[in-house]
Amino acid sequence: MIQVSSAFDGGAITVVDATRADDIRLRLRADASAEFWQWFYFRVAGARDTDLTVHLLNAGKSTYPGGWPGYRAVVSYDQQAWFRVDTAFDGARLTVRHRSAADLVWFAYFEPFSMERHAALLARAQLRPGARVRSLGLSCAGRPIDVVELGLQDPAAPQVWVICRQHPGETMAEWFADGMLERLGDGADPVVTELLRAACLHIVPNMNPDGSALGNLRTNARGIDLNRAWVNASAEASPEVYVVRQAMRESAPAIFLDVHGDEALPYVFVAGSDAQPSFTAAHRERQERFTQVLRELNPDFQTEHGYPRAPFRPELLAMASQWVAERFQCLSLTVEMPFKDNANLPDAAVGWNGARSRRLGAAMVGAIHRTLLG
Repeated sequence: MIQVSSAFDGGAITVVDATRADDIRLRLRADASAEFWQWFYFRVAGARDTDLTVHLLNAGKSTYPGGWPGYRAVVSYDQQAWFRVDTAFDGARLTVRHRSAADLVWFAYFEPFSMERHAALLARAQLRPGARVRSLGLSCAGRPIDVVELGLQDPAAPQVWVICRQHPGETMAEWFADGMLERLGDGADPVVTELLRAACLHIVPNMNPDGSALGNLRTNARGIDLNRAWVNASAEASPEVYVVRQAMRESAPAIFLDVHGDEALPYVFVAGSDAQPSFTAAHRERQERFTQVLRELNPDFQTEHGYPRAPFRPELLAMASQWVAERFQCLSLTVEMPFKDNANLPDAAVGWNGARSRRLGAAMVGAIHRTLLG
């Protein structure tokens, strides 16, 4: 007998009918307190040696329907190894097909990053000599907003801020943080040694722990899109941004990275603050140097494809990288990774995944080093 469930950390789906394995009908579930839906993560039990056909009936009305063409869902038997499976979109429903080799099989929009894994990431990070993990404050539901700090504890030193997973369904962002922190924990890496002797790094692996636990796509427990809350962040509705913004004012960034995932574009790219009136030739030179270095260090990154340039609008300052660029006049970028695959370097088995996100995070350490120290 087939059974579909999502009552676990990060789980999200609504079951319409699961009586037949070859016609499982589900609906994408909206965020807990907002009308965003795209993220899914569920388990099918009783699936061994069964041909499963799963229909997500409302995919065509999701928040980003443009993300479905060319997309393939991820599946796992052990929640460790995830692989891509046959997926089709007809403009209305997303259909996923898979013959299960085990009793239990998990389906997800992208490789999940659980709150248990998040806790383990913090535990490992704090054991590095000279590192510290501190809570900047609490989320709406009382979960800590933790920052990992490494390097030179000197306010006069260059400060680097990296924030990840403002949008909780963009789990590749925390995989990125995991890879970055792993490399920064390697005391035998001369790039890391030199960087940490010259600068201080502040890394927030998960800006939105409430949304992550709830299985939200985009918002916190109050239904707030944190990446639209930077101008008017409040301790009540968006404390996650409020406390990070406060801490950043005490350690003004020379480099700021806000790490995300993009539903539609099958590329790794960055978005800068080029359209801002305060953006100068010096800002452009610094941004272009950074992206050139990153492209040299990790060929998954490219600069040909990305968001089209648009004229500046004051409401853009509600976004993290735009607010930080204007407030601190620093190198401030939004890093985007795909939910699909990297079309330039495709991998038919796994597409873009957690491991590739981790490698990009590790490469980013080198780009920060080269940018600050030459």
